[in-house]
Amino acid sequence: MSDLPRKAVVRTAKLAALPLGFAGRTALGLGKRIGGRSAEIIASELQQRTAEQLFATLGQLKGGAMKFGQALSVFESALPEEIAGPYRAALTKLQEAAPPMPTSTVHSVLAERLGEDWRELFEEFEDKPSAAASIGQVHRAVWHDGRAVAVKVQYPGAGKALLSDLTQLSRFARLLGPLIPGMDVKPLISELRDRVSEELDYALEAEAQQAHAEEFADDPDVLVPAVVHQGDQVLVTEWMDGVPLSEVITNGTEEQRNRAGQLLARFLFSGPARTGLLHADPHPGNFRLLTGHAPDGPAQEWRLGVLDFGTVDRLPDGLPPTIGTSLRMALAGEADAVYRHLCEEGFVKESIALEPDAVLDYLLPIIEPAQVEEFTFTRGWMRHQATRIGDPRSPAHQLGKQLNLPPSYLLIHRVTLSTIGVLCQLGATVRLRDELAAWMPGFVAEETAAPEAVGDLCEESTA
Repeated sequence: MSDLPRKAVVRTAKLAALPLGFAGRTALGLGKRIGGRSAEIIASELQQRTAEQLFATLGQLKGGAMKFGQALSVFESALPEEIAGPYRAALTKLQEAAPPMPTSTVHSVLAERLGEDWRELFEEFEDKPSAAASIGQVHRAVWHDGRAVAVKVQYPGAGKALLSDLTQLSRFARLLGPLIPGMDVKPLISELRDRVSEELDYALEAEAQQAHAEEFADDPDVLVPAVVHQGDQVLVTEWMDGVPLSEVITNGTEEQRNRAGQLLARFLFSGPARTGLLHADPHPGNFRLLTGHAPDGPAQEWRLGVLDFGTVDRLPDGLPPTIGTSLRMALAGEADAVYRHLCEEGFVKESIALEPDAVLDYLLPIIEPAQVEEFTFTRGWMRHQATRIGDPRSPAHQLGKQLNLPPSYLLIHRVTLSTIGVLCQLGATVRLRDELAAWMPGFVAEETAAPEAVGDLCEESTA
């Protein structure tokens, strides 16, 4: 593979083969069952082959296909356990690696973007990439001033490939839906499409990363590498060693997984409050655990290293107070107040009439982690929530279909769900209430605040 496959017809053919492959294996499985083999054995074989094809296709294509795979991978906690096993390994691979660009292509991009004398900028440059992801790959190098740096090089043709892939994926989103019960895949793909131009713009990424690097420069819990140099399709930042979060998920001790989970939750909620930006790509490949000078030392001294600021949500005033206020009122059992608040903020359309108590019953299981001092996130809990909301026969599913998610909350919603998915992969016990109280506007009522004004929206529907 000389570079990112760019011909639309080639990429479309590869992606179109995914649903055809799913259907073909299902038909083959039916034939084997008629021949006497057990359904369980056949199902396991089909799931394993499907997972292998999913990774092989998405990983090879990179671009939007790879980006979709990474977004999907953080939700594997929601899969039923009998299906999760075969998919887990394949999807996890998408979090850390993809087939690299040839060295000649990398050198051509650097010469074009940094100048023919680009080598003079570096004391050393490793041709073999240290990481490869959806739209670019990273090379370790030494900057001319002696600093160890990471050089992020965008794949040639990445923009067209991203849009082409996501357009094609949206055409058979319904076939991919069963991969994640309770989740509508098509809006996820649409939201990824909306972010394409931002992610391709390394100037925006450099600005977002540097803002975080400066804010967290002296933070005891979080580290963000500083930006060293930014050019068109090339981004140079300080190098950061550390243990990949995916390794902690797989091999970490209970103490290590708990520490990683607490830091992840802290960064999710503190970032918007401190920088006005929300890191919007929380898959495990973008996080490292920094163990300091004592890798075997206590996990409580670990720090969270954060990478890849290509996708951010700009929230100059932090997270919207609506979220914290609604959480606080729901936890207090104030069904009528929660309902009125959701109506006022557009989560319930004016043409819809719902029972406030039913809305509260829908919300309480989802916000269970905020009800207690500490909560253990598990795959079982995630699967239960996905089944409860995703089963068309359940009251929660029927009510959820009538709720509305305003566009300004789409990315916040996805990032929060993705982070919860990673916490469930970790199996981490997290003091989530502490983070909400510290960073979520509206979660803690102001003692001097006057009682909340009650709007007249939804009054007729609740009468």
